[in-house]
Amino acid sequence: MTETLGSGTGRGSTGRQLQVEAHGLDVIGDAERKGTPRTLFWPWFGANVSILGLSYGAFALGFGISFWQALAAGVIGIVFSFLLCGFIAVAGKRGSAPTMVLSRAAYGVRGNRLPSVISWILTVGWETVLTALATMATATVFGRLGWGGGTGTKVVALVVVGALIVVGGVMGFDLIMRLQTVITVVTGVLTVVYIALVADHIHWHTVSAVPAGSAQEFIGALVFMMTGFGLGWVNAAADYSRYLPRGSSSRGVIGWTTFGASVAPLLLLVFGLLLAGSSGDLSKAVAADPIGALTTILPTWFLVPFAAVAVLGLVGGAVLDIYSSGLALLAAGLRIPRYLAALVDGVLMIAGSVYIVFFTDNFLGQFIGFLTTLGVPVAAWCGVMLADLLMRRRDYDENDLFRSSGRYGDVPLQPLLLTVGATALGWGLVTNTAASWLDWQGYLLGPLGLGGTSGAWAYANLGVLAALALGFLGTLALAGGRVRAQEREDPSPAASEEVLSA
Repeated sequence: MTETLGSGTGRGSTGRQLQVEAHGLDVIGDAERKGTPRTLFWPWFGANVSILGLSYGAFALGFGISFWQALAAGVIGIVFSFLLCGFIAVAGKRGSAPTMVLSRAAYGVRGNRLPSVISWILTVGWETVLTALATMATATVFGRLGWGGGTGTKVVALVVVGALIVVGGVMGFDLIMRLQTVITVVTGVLTVVYIALVADHIHWHTVSAVPAGSAQEFIGALVFMMTGFGLGWVNAAADYSRYLPRGSSSRGVIGWTTFGASVAPLLLLVFGLLLAGSSGDLSKAVAADPIGALTTILPTWFLVPFAAVAVLGLVGGAVLDIYSSGLALLAAGLRIPRYLAALVDGVLMIAGSVYIVFFTDNFLGQFIGFLTTLGVPVAAWCGVMLADLLMRRRDYDENDLFRSSGRYGDVPLQPLLLTVGATALGWGLVTNTAASWLDWQGYLLGPLGLGGTSGAWAYANLGVLAALALGFLGTLALAGGRVRAQEREDPSPAASEEVLSA
């Protein structure tokens, strides 16, 4: 797992020969750390420029709020959640390892397997959702063109989309960086064309007449935006910054990560809100087929370019997910090469996509349930990770990240109990009635005087914010002495067999 990686970062690496990335959880050597924080713009923009961002306009208005409320919820939720990604990305250049390895500093070497498993489930879930959406969008476009949009088309689309994503995940960092640059340019241009073509479907008098919702409904939309955007990426935020030189600007890492990830979703959200607010029928259709519904207002001649931009944008996000899900699977304890971990995740991704495409008819309900349910433990982990990173004044001891006998410990109980407690609190403060398998949640809404699972606070999803706050504040209050003791220790000796096998 220590062979040389044939990659640089960003455009400057395009002249180098592509090969399967040999790195897994191991630390990136200084000789292979290249680029500047600015190069982080490409993967983050490419992963978030998806046409799916338009559909979030309908999702937000579905909470029963006005255009201005939805816009405020979207701006705050998107920027704040991606700012969290930017902070965690700093850990990558300070520690040279994947996000879920750096998390061992807070959770211990083996204790970190719990958040690694949660991270793995989240990223596999996201790549599955994106693959299914790309498949359904392709079938919808082919159906409108009269080329057949039935089962056969969906099968072929799923095979092609799945193959693109799996190949990107297996090949690794170098191909992903090159692919994201292409996706950024192509999808950016075609998305602008899409907006120009459907602009006449916007009716401001209809949009402005959408009534305002309650504070609870606004908070619910805000939390949904956080979980749908940045909180879905925090567990992978350092996977790309780890290739930057150690001396890279921390502010640059935070700024370019946040800017690259936020700019496209913000623009797409505004236009999506205008479209959904102008047509109730379109807003309802988005709930069933978020991408395909957007084709109904397009001229026929642009359907093929639209399919290209939709599929490429979704593939861009799924490729980053499958890469990081493979790393999370390794961090959870599976001892296989990174490319095989990505392949395993690809098989699960395709199986899950088959279920969504062919066997379910309530995409939005299941999607919100998935985001909210996993958003709670991920928010708790994020709070712990951010507080731990904030308290550290020195870079990580990279050898001890792999040694259970090192300064970071093996299975420290405090961060694990804090995460479990924050998750239990969070799940008690969220509800997911659209997904029947999650109707056990919200068990604290009644005892805490918040109206129960049918009251005004039922859909505010306070549990995500509570888990994030408890993880952060609890770590600041309880872990300071542990962090200071770790940083007083002398640097660890060179890597041993114990390190290589961790």
